[in-house]
Amino acid sequence: MNHDIFKIIPSVNVLLELPEIISLMEEFPRKTVLESIRKKLDEIRKITPSDKIDDLFITNGDKYSFSIQGFISYIAESLKKSIPKTHEHAINATGVILHTCLGRAPLSKNAAESAGKISGGYTTLEIDKESGKRMSRYRHIQSLITTLTGATDSLLVNNNAAAVLLALDTLANGKEVIISRSQQVEIGGSFRMPDVMKKSGSLLVEVGTTNRTNIADYRDAISENTGLILIVHPSNYRIIGFTSFPDIKEIAALGKEYNIPTLYDLGSGAMVDLRRLNVAYEPTVQESVDAGIDIVTYSTDKLLGGPQGGLILGKKQYIDLLKKNPLLRALRVDKMTIEALDATLRLYINDEKAVNEIPILKMMHTSMEEIERRIIRFKDKIVESTGSFFNLNIVDGFSEIGGGSCPAAPIPTRLLLLSSEEISANGISKALRLNSPPIFGRIEKETTRLDFRTVICDHEEDDIANALINIAKNGKQTP
Repeated sequence: MNHDIFKIIPSVNVLLELPEIISLMEEFPRKTVLESIRKKLDEIRKITPSDKIDDLFITNGDKYSFSIQGFISYIAESLKKSIPKTHEHAINATGVILHTCLGRAPLSKNAAESAGKISGGYTTLEIDKESGKRMSRYRHIQSLITTLTGATDSLLVNNNAAAVLLALDTLANGKEVIISRSQQVEIGGSFRMPDVMKKSGSLLVEVGTTNRTNIADYRDAISENTGLILIVHPSNYRIIGFTSFPDIKEIAALGKEYNIPTLYDLGSGAMVDLRRLNVAYEPTVQESVDAGIDIVTYSTDKLLGGPQGGLILGKKQYIDLLKKNPLLRALRVDKMTIEALDATLRLYINDEKAVNEIPILKMMHTSMEEIERRIIRFKDKIVESTGSFFNLNIVDGFSEIGGGSCPAAPIPTRLLLLSSEEISANGISKALRLNSPPIFGRIEKETTRLDFRTVICDHEEDDIANALINIAKNGKQTP
């Protein structure tokens, strides 16, 4: 190959003056764009006579020209790969309502709009309008929380693990914490309760057995060095069969008798009785406070249906101690979390409004008949557009609460099963995941299964339909 063709390659300076390259430098760092250009030019100039000529050279007989547009396209694609955008809106058709990998609870429309509005400018986050003096950021939702739950005070941190850690560090650092052996739980990401306790500086005292713990076990373990009695609600597991555990009212009374604070790690934080949504019973926040427990902690992005956070409710004398802990500074939440949680909690002023407007509660409450109507409408659209490319069937199945909430409490649902003679279930599922927006379903018995309980709205159904139509179109074109 005649290396004189390299003379037709534009210089770096010329390339940098192209409008398309200038546009790329507005989207990506100039240094990164420059490095990408130089790297590709170096690759081209290393071509030897025995190599196949680079695709960027266009031949016309014995003459060569250099594809500027081809070079720009290559650089643009290279830059996108170097700084990929992986966090994007996704469609959850798995049927797992609180899917941790997909961001747990989607916010209500009101909460999302409120958080977006508050983030676009300055706010009264830590200032009092009347006096002009600095105030606590936690005051914005304190009265709302106490009104809804019956607690005398509250505190908000960035998740429930942080809430438990802050309480342990404040009330039991260097002291003993009594906990049932059955409640030595492991939460997501391999974090274990004993490890959290150790990090807080507290000393673990196990009582009872794996399946049975009595109030006497707690009483016998109390010593002069007891700093706290801890109860961990089994929100992500169940022990069934020959079991026995004290009611939390008994433990609250025991703590009061010995003047030892009690802490209830409620975990999921239901604010309404889930039985009204045809879901298995889960203790509510209000019930836990009414039981007389001194401090209750729970997540705000699980059964509450809000943004990620950890709420700490309880008696003012203990919450005041937590507020003075320097660790709180590292665990505090920002203005958007506070605003989104405020908007979510306000929906609970009216339970009916909460059930109808908080997405996860609405999903739980959606009937099988409504889900089937949606699937039939969707199925007809797919058949009309793709013919017989897909085998489509509607079957009974189960949705799950997920997110470490309500274990062993499946919700009956209807599922759309997809299979094809042209493409495997793995192929269909991968194509759906690579769609924009990505779509996540389940694979069972060589079929892709879509649960419309967790598909939020009509436009998401349209996105799924368009993705399947494209899969069929591409499949039919495959030789």
